[in-house]
Amino acid sequence: MSVSPNQPFRAAVVQAGSLIYDTPATLEKLKFLTRDAARQRAALVIFPEAFVGGYPKGLDFGARLGNRSDEGRDEFRRYHDSAIEEHGPEAAILAEAACFNGVYLVVGVIERRAARSIAASFSLAPMVGFSGNTAN
Repeated sequence: MSVSPNQPFRAAVVQAGSLIYDTPATLEKLKFLTRDAARQRAALVIFPEAFVGGYPKGLDFGARLGNRSDEGRDEFRRYHDSAIEEHGPEAAILAEAACFNGVYLVVGVIERRAARSIAASFSLAPMVGFSGNTAN
């Protein structure tokens, strides 16, 4: 679906949760929800903060001032491993979802950069694929 300047368009704001520690299943869910929004003629599909990678609500990763437990380190490692890279295979799946469905896609992700995990928003456009990262 193309969007012209000064013309109204339909946007879909997805209110759904991800599957924490299961990035492949979350990406499948994203593809399904994007396809559903496109069938309802949305030109722009917006996903929540940290949809891919998971929002760590309630997790403390075993951290206390000056200390972190072994279990917390393992939990953070799982969280970090669920994050995605800007130009990695998971980002390619997001681009494919935008292109295949002909929609603009904005997705909140946890982005993995070396040893860090940061919140970011990836923007993807039909016919273009990856078009931006708010964390840059």
